[in-house]
Amino acid sequence: MSRFEYAPAPESRAIVDIRSSYGLFVNGQFVEATDGKPFKTVSPSSEEVLAEISEAGPADVDKAVKAARKAFEKVWGPMSGRDRAKYLFRIARLIQERSRELAVLESLDNGKPIRESRDVDIPLVAAHFFYYAGWADKLEYAGVGDDPQPWGVAGQVIPWNFPMLMLAWKIAPALAAGNTVILKPAETTPLTALAFAEICQQADLPPGVVNIVTGAGRTGQALVEHPDVDKVAFTGSTEVGRAIAKSVAGSDKAVTLELGGKAANIVFEDAPIDQTIEGIVNGIFFNQGHVCCAGSRLLVQESVYDEVLARLKRRMGTLRVGDPLDKNTDIGAINSAAQLAKIRELSQIGEDEGAERWSPECELPAEGYWFPPTVFTGVSQAHRIAREEIFGPVLSVLTFRTPAEAVEKANNTPFGLSAGIWTDKGSRILWMANQLRAGVVWANTFNRFDPASPFGGYKESGYGREGGRHGLEAYLAH
Repeated sequence: MSRFEYAPAPESRAIVDIRSSYGLFVNGQFVEATDGKPFKTVSPSSEEVLAEISEAGPADVDKAVKAARKAFEKVWGPMSGRDRAKYLFRIARLIQERSRELAVLESLDNGKPIRESRDVDIPLVAAHFFYYAGWADKLEYAGVGDDPQPWGVAGQVIPWNFPMLMLAWKIAPALAAGNTVILKPAETTPLTALAFAEICQQADLPPGVVNIVTGAGRTGQALVEHPDVDKVAFTGSTEVGRAIAKSVAGSDKAVTLELGGKAANIVFEDAPIDQTIEGIVNGIFFNQGHVCCAGSRLLVQESVYDEVLARLKRRMGTLRVGDPLDKNTDIGAINSAAQLAKIRELSQIGEDEGAERWSPECELPAEGYWFPPTVFTGVSQAHRIAREEIFGPVLSVLTFRTPAEAVEKANNTPFGLSAGIWTDKGSRILWMANQLRAGVVWANTFNRFDPASPFGGYKESGYGREGGRHGLEAYLAH
C-alpha cells in the first residue's frame, strides 16, 4: 500500500493569543504566585517556549482552598440546581464558540494532532459540560438517596495526555453536584486550563467556584494534603496514585483514582479484518499512545496471526508523523523529553529481552520529541514491554489459541482499566466481557467515549468512576 502525498495543510496559529506569562486563577481573578518559582511550558513539536507559568506553593494553594470554601458556603452550595445548570450550559456553549482556538492551543502545548484535538477532545469537553448541566437539577434521581449533598471543596489533579478533556471529566460533575473546585493541571500542559479560567470569567461564574493552581508535584501534594479539601480526584500514574492514597489514608476525604493501564486488544479469527486493523491502530497510536486505556497488548488468535500482522504493518506504513498543526498528521510529538526517554528505554529493553522490533520507514523532524509507530513481535508475558505501561506508540503482539487462553493472558496484569474484543460472535463478546477484569470493555471498536458512559478500572488502575451517573455519584456524599 503506497502512501498518498499531500500538500501541507497547517492550521493557523493566529487564532491563539498566548500571553508571555500567566498567574494563578484564584477567586475569579488571575493573581501572582507568592511562594513558588515560575517555570516554562514548551511546545513538544518544536521545543519552543510558549509561556512562563506561575508555580503555586502551599500558601497559594491555601488561598485557593479558602476561596473555594467561601464560594461553597456562601454561593454555590446554597444555589439551586437549576441555577447551577445555567452556568454549566453557558460554559459548554463558550467552549463550542472557542473550539477552534482551544484545539490549536491543545495541540501546541500537548503535541497531539490537530485532527484529534478538533474532532475528539474539544467536542467531548463541551459534551461533558452539556451532559452534567442536565443533571444539576436532578440529583435526587442519581441513585444516591433522596437528598444527596455535595462533598464541599474538591481538589483535582489531572495529567498531560488529555488536558482539556480531563478537566471536563473532573470539573463538570463536581460543579453539577454543588461542589467548588481547585484544579491543578499538569506542569507540561497548563495552557488550556488557563484558557478555561478565562471562559469561567466570560460565563460570570461566581468567584471561587473554580480555581486553577499551576505547578508540578509539590503543588499537587499541597492540594491533596490540604486539611480543608473534602474530596480528592486524581488521574495519572499508578505510582503517584499510591502516594495520594497513602497521604489521605485515615482522613475523612473522599477519593477517586484513575490510574495506569496495559489493555489487551483481543482479535479472534472471525473478526472483521479491515475494521479490526483500524481499531488496532486507533487503540495504540491515537494520541501517540499517551492513553491510559491504550490497547498496548495485541492478542491475536494463531490462525490469523500472519494476516493480521502483515496488514497491520501495511497500515502503519501509511501513518504520517509530523507537525501536530498539520491536518494530515496522524501521529504528533511525544509530550516531553522525559516521556520520550522512558519510551526509548523500555523499547530498548524489549529488544534486549529478545522481542523483534519493527517500525515503518519514517523521517522524524529534527527538532522536538518524536518516536515512530512501533510494533514488537515474539513477545512473551515475561517481557517488561508486555507488563509495564510504556505510554507511547509501542505495541506488543502476543498470540493465543482458545478464548480461555485469551482471557488468562489478558487478565495476567496488575492493571484492569480497559480491553477490546474483536469477533463476529455476539455470544463470545458477552462471555469474554464477563471474564475480563477490566472497567471498560469495547466490542469491535476501541477508544470510544461518551459523557453518559462511566469509565474507570480495577486493581492498580484505580477505583471510582468518571462519566455518566457514576461520575456524578463520586461528587455526592451518601
